[in-house]
Amino acid sequence: MKDINITIVNWKMRDDIDHCLEGLFADIKDSGLDIVTHIIDNSNNIDGIAEMLKAKYPQVVYYNPGRNMGFGAGHNYAQKLVPAKFYLALNPDIEFVPNTDTIKKLLAFFDEYNQVAVLSPRVLNFDGTLQYSCLRFPKFFDPIIRRLNLNKKFKFLQKRVDKYLMVDFDHTKIAPIDFLTGAFLLVKKEFIDQFGLFDERFFMYFEDCDLCRKAWANGYKVYYDADVVVKHKLRRQSADGSPLTAVFLNPVARMHIKSWLKYFHKWGIKNKHYGV
Repeated sequence: MKDINITIVNWKMRDDIDHCLEGLFADIKDSGLDIVTHIIDNSNNIDGIAEMLKAKYPQVVYYNPGRNMGFGAGHNYAQKLVPAKFYLALNPDIEFVPNTDTIKKLLAFFDEYNQVAVLSPRVLNFDGTLQYSCLRFPKFFDPIIRRLNLNKKFKFLQKRVDKYLMVDFDHTKIAPIDFLTGAFLLVKKEFIDQFGLFDERFFMYFEDCDLCRKAWANGYKVYYDADVVVKHKLRRQSADGSPLTAVFLNPVARMHIKSWLKYFHKWGIKNKHYGV
């Protein structure tokens, strides 16, 4: 059995993946870890990623489903290909900080906190500023308030969004968190064997929130490890264009809204917090 199975789902992001893999393999060099890395290519090699991987990273397992399987389904497929003690869902635009042993340190975290099912490091933007990657479970209208930028117009809504984004939290501390964004999610095999990884009813968006909710609901914990840092090129494709017209013109925005409705249909509108 592998120590860790790492999967990246591609959607026309060859260059980002090239940069990510370069940092990943530098990070695990001499770690002694037995690792397998998968690329699930949802964009059908339109960006030439298959040729790039063959030339530069022959150790990476490439799979082209010939269609867009969705974010969660792509990760689920790769997770089932090779059994491992841990599974890492990694975004294509993650950058590893050199000489920090990111993967090794995160795996060691589970030895100290054995009830943890899902773990993520502190995430920074490429300019070094903090990215809000740990959040409280949303109330029903929180995602819509952000999508329509209503918090920019009304102070009381800004306070509500700030609470959702955990602006009040000291991001230099290790702590249990309601949910972690899907840019970098390390999940324990024990949990996956019992409850699965991502719910494929979410084609994209809210699968990370749902995964963490599932962990807490089944007696596991979700943790944020502030001592380990990665960088992430944050993209909000669902926010492109005017907030109102995006609902009609931006298919990614419509996908976001569909996932929002599915999430609350599954868990109900009664909000509950487990983390800080």
